[in-house]
Amino acid sequence: MTWSWLPNAITVIRIVLVLPTAWLLWQRDYTSALILMAIAGSSDALDGWLARRFHWQSRLGAALDPVADKLLVAVMFVVFTWQGHIPLVVALIVLGRDFVIMSGAVIYRLLYGPYDLSPTFVSKANTAMQIVTVLLAMLELCDFGATSTIAGQLLNPHCFYLLAVLGLVSGTDYVVTWGRRAWHNSRG
Repeated sequence: MTWSWLPNAITVIRIVLVLPTAWLLWQRDYTSALILMAIAGSSDALDGWLARRFHWQSRLGAALDPVADKLLVAVMFVVFTWQGHIPLVVALIVLGRDFVIMSGAVIYRLLYGPYDLSPTFVSKANTAMQIVTVLLAMLELCDFGATSTIAGQLLNPHCFYLLAVLGLVSGTDYVVTWGRRAWHNSRG
């Protein structure tokens, strides 16, 4: 019996964890939500390691993994923005960027066929900054004394400004890069 399904199952569990994490955030039970976020982050590392180590990569896993990550981050941004912990403009940039990228990918696929949407360096930096931002927000809200104070000082305004800039630069980079590819495909 092969265990090649295991990375995908772990990814599905990570997607399922989004709902209880969102509920805990909504209930302002930030410490429990942080624990679920840590489990989700660990499962992300585990499923990736298993897939690479045992050559259990699949097209389904390649599609589900970023969806799981984006879904958790998006839900956290929405809840934190609703609660007033993240500025609305920052959340709009984060969510708008992802919406533009996903919409562009669907349109490109429909018009030109398959594509390889490899993340650029600035996109990876943007994703890392999104994770750092929600992690710092969680740490600030968990009331861990000095750790929470430092997290809050780093978060506002430094992380917010950096995340907004990275989101705009990364989104623009995707639009320009894929716009060029579409233009070349339409001519060829």
